[in-house]
Amino acid sequence: LSIDSASGNGVEDQRIGSTGYLVGFRFGIWEKISIIKKCGGKAAIEKQHNKGRLTARERIKYIIDDGTSFFEIGLFAGYDIYNDYGGAPASGIISGVGKIANRNFMIVANDATVKAGAYFETSLKKSLRAQEISYQNNLPIIYLVDSAGVFLPLQDQVFPDEAHFGRIFYNNARISSMGIKQIAVVMGPCVAGGAYLPVMCDEYVIVEGASMFLAGPALVKAAIGQDLDQETLGGATTHSSISGT
Repeated sequence: LSIDSASGNGVEDQRIGSTGYLVGFRFGIWEKISIIKKCGGKAAIEKQHNKGRLTARERIKYIIDDGTSFFEIGLFAGYDIYNDYGGAPASGIISGVGKIANRNFMIVANDATVKAGAYFETSLKKSLRAQEISYQNNLPIIYLVDSAGVFLPLQDQVFPDEAHFGRIFYNNARISSMGIKQIAVVMGPCVAGGAYLPVMCDEYVIVEGASMFLAGPALVKAAIGQDLDQETLGGATTHSSISGT
């Protein structure tokens, strides 16, 4: 930096340079946010729509009160971590606080456009953080479940630690013991580890076309040779009128 002591131009140049950097930095951040909010991309979103389902962000926008905004938490979780696996925008799970019926709720929604809503380690961290915020601030939670379970290529990062997957279910029990309402809405596949969460909640809703089971029809066939379709194994009718879930 060259400073003209008489005119002070060096200081002015520094100020302009700093302002330009901040403007560029802010633009870069907003550009990244825009990319993250595109979820799994256009093709994945179209695939979700072709199934007659909304995306996680669309679901959240639909359930919060009109004229209110969603305060998102952990948007950059998983950023640039899982590039070897095609990326995981927002870690495949959207969490934050929204107003429903004029009351603040913590909302946690699996993003089925990102690896079918599978859980990465950072997805768990977001879920646990959302539960802790709920616990500390007496916020009821709504889980919008649409998940294929754990992301299997990285399952060794998901289960072993005390602050990993099992902690979610511990928190379910802890939050309910405080009288804080937890509501789970199963809106798509709910498989393996992800199937425990809804049944640990105080209220459980499953929509037609959704399913919940520890092992899908293919694994049942491989294990015991029985042919079952997805609806019979763990669809809305099965859980509403037979299993008692």
